[in-house]
Amino acid sequence: MGFSRNNISTTDFILLGLFPEFQYASLLVYLTLLVYLIALTGNSILIFLIWLDVRLHTPMYFLLSQLSLIDLFYISSSVPKMVINHSLGNNSISFTGCGIQMFFCLSLGGAECLLLTFMSYDRFVAICNPLQYTVIMNSKVCLLIAVASWTGGALNSLIQTIYTMHFPVCGLKEINHFFCEMPAVLKLSCEDTSDYEMVVFVVSIIFILIPFNLIIASYIQIFLTVLKMKSPEGRNKALATCSSHLTVVSLYLGPGIVVYMTPGSSHTPLLDQGLSVFYTILTPMLNPIIYSLRNKEVLGALRKVLRKKLVSK
Repeated sequence: MGFSRNNISTTDFILLGLFPEFQYASLLVYLTLLVYLIALTGNSILIFLIWLDVRLHTPMYFLLSQLSLIDLFYISSSVPKMVINHSLGNNSISFTGCGIQMFFCLSLGGAECLLLTFMSYDRFVAICNPLQYTVIMNSKVCLLIAVASWTGGALNSLIQTIYTMHFPVCGLKEINHFFCEMPAVLKLSCEDTSDYEMVVFVVSIIFILIPFNLIIASYIQIFLTVLKMKSPEGRNKALATCSSHLTVVSLYLGPGIVVYMTPGSSHTPLLDQGLSVFYTILTPMLNPIIYSLRNKEVLGALRKVLRKKLVSK
């Protein structure tokens, strides 16, 4: 579907969309909408089950509910705008709208990086130091973890968004992306952004690389402890939970390292879009599926709710 440049303000940006050179753009948008609806449903159900079932009122599930909440907002910060633009045939986004979208994407992305790190620490304590687990991971600590994740992501995003949006843009304000992702917007600047790109690299070390290394270190300790377990049932349960978390971490942080920690000139807009699809669209959809299908407690809670629903009829 083409779009008109008429009535587009000189301050507006144009989002070229998801893989703009792809012949079947409408098919991609509708597939993305389907993924969005699955993510919306899956994360909402997971949050509801954790809130409803007292057996899931534990630190691990509290953190998982926070992850689902972040994912709900994260995927909602880009996909609805993309679908609406495509439907209306108008790919413009205002300067303010672009800044707001960038803020929420960076904020929620940063919050998820921090939360995934805290979740690995939760698993580390639960498996490597089970006797102290309830003392270390008490309700106050869990609340602090949630606040630290949301606040840390928001503060970093506020600074990054304000600084990115202050750069002047020369020529066509066409963003070769489906949302206002910071590296894509930076490429439009007519000023030298190399110094700021170095700042982005340093911030990415704090929000991506350090969390990734801490998660890996936690899981090395976890696997060494699991190998020493005498109970096959306990070993399998620990491995199932941890493998779910590692899958999520790999899908989320892996592409993020490439997009934010390598020079923009070293990869094409097509690669950037492909990688960003993983952490902005696919991961929010896969998280509830990965965590629920590999988790007996969540499946048990779902069956309990369905049984009650059937009995009530």
